[in-house]
Amino acid sequence: MSQHIQLDIAIIGGGIAGLWLINRLQNAGYQCALFEAHALGGDQSVASQGMIHGGIKYTLSGTLTGASEAIADMPAHWQDCLAGCGDVDLRGANVLSDHFYMWSSASVTSKLTTFFASKATRGRVDKVKAQDRPPIFQHRDFKGQLYKLVDIVLDVPSVLQTLASNVEGRVYQLPKQQAHWTKDDQNTCQLTVKTDQGEVNIRARQFIFTAGQGNAELLQQLGESSPEMQIRPLQQVMVKLNQPYGFYGHCLGTDKTPRLTISSHPCSDGSWVWYLGGSLAEKGVDQDPDTLIRQAHRELSNLMPWLDLSDAQWATLPVNRAEPKQQNMIRPDKAFIGQAEHCTNLSVAWPTKLTLAPNLATEALEQLQQRGIQPSDAKTDLSPLDLLPQATVAKSPWDLADFRPFPATGL
Repeated sequence: MSQHIQLDIAIIGGGIAGLWLINRLQNAGYQCALFEAHALGGDQSVASQGMIHGGIKYTLSGTLTGASEAIADMPAHWQDCLAGCGDVDLRGANVLSDHFYMWSSASVTSKLTTFFASKATRGRVDKVKAQDRPPIFQHRDFKGQLYKLVDIVLDVPSVLQTLASNVEGRVYQLPKQQAHWTKDDQNTCQLTVKTDQGEVNIRARQFIFTAGQGNAELLQQLGESSPEMQIRPLQQVMVKLNQPYGFYGHCLGTDKTPRLTISSHPCSDGSWVWYLGGSLAEKGVDQDPDTLIRQAHRELSNLMPWLDLSDAQWATLPVNRAEPKQQNMIRPDKAFIGQAEHCTNLSVAWPTKLTLAPNLATEALEQLQQRGIQPSDAKTDLSPLDLLPQATVAKSPWDLADFRPFPATGL
C-alpha cells in the first residue's frame, strides 16, 4: 500500500536547529513535519555546554571580532523566548545559570583589563568584587581577576523537549534504512518512507537538511556535493565532584579560545557533573581518554589548587562540530543555510553554534519568502505518517558515560 503526502516544508534532522526551525514554520502557518533518524539532539545538541553567549569569549585578543558581533544580541533573544514573548515559546526550558564567569591568572589579566573596561564591552562584562565572588573563588589563594558575563546557561535536553512539545505530532523518528531519496527529471527530490505496513511518498515544496554531521551523507544519497561541510572535532572531559554547587566559567589563557571552559549539569542520579571544554577539549582531540583525563586533572589542579579532586569520577566524550566549509577551516561567524546546487527544492543548514539557532531559523524563513514559498491554505493530513513513532529526546552524555576513578598511574 502506498500513500502520498504534500508538505510545504519537510525538515530532516532533529537537533536544536531543526526543532527551532519547525517551531517558527508552524507559527508562520506552514504545513511542515520533521524527521529524525535516531533521537532528538542525539549527536551534537545534547553534547553542548548549553551556553547562550553574546560573543565576549571571542574577544580574548582584546578586540571585537566578526564572531562576537554576529551573536551580540543572542542572549536577549533567548531571554525573550524563555519569558514567552519571543518568536519561539521556551517557557518549559530550564535555566541552569543566568550568568557566566570569566577569570584569569595575574599573568594574563593586564592586557584584558583595559579592554573589559572599554565602551565596547559596556553592559556585557562586569568586574566582580571580592565579596561577591562565587564560593569556588572565595579561597584566599585566588589571586586573579573575575568578570561576570550576561551569558546564560540552559539545560539543553529541556530545551529540546520544550521545542518538540510545541510541535507535538509533527516530529517523527525515521531510521535511515527506512528513508529512500529520489530525484526526478526536473531535479526535484522526494522522500519515500518504507515500513512493513506500507510506504509513504513525501513531497515538499522545500526540504531542509538540518542533520549536522549527517548532512553530508544525505547530500551524497541525492548525488549532491554542495553546500560543503567541515568537521572540527574535540574531546570533552566530564568529572563528577563531591560539592554542593555548580560553576560556569571560562579561564583566560594566551590563546583566542578560553584555556578552559567549565559548565555544570545535573545527572539523573541527582549528582552534578563538570563538563570541561575550551582549549583543553580542542587540543586533546587525538589523546587517549586516560591521557586527556590526566591533562584535565593538571589543569584543574593548577587553576584551582584548593579544589578537592580525591573522590572525583572521570569520563571523556568525543564530539564532532559540523559546520559549513570555510577557507582554511576557520570557525564560521554566522549560521548558514544554502541551496543545493542541483536540487531545486533542497536547502542545507548548519547553525554553527547552539546560540545561533534562532538566527538560522530567521534566515531560512527569509529565503522561503524570497523564493515565493508561502504557507498553503489547505491543511495537510499527516495520518499516513502514523506508521512512524514520534521522536524522543536523547539522553544526556553524562547519563550514558562510564565514569571511573582517576587513572591509577601518571598522577
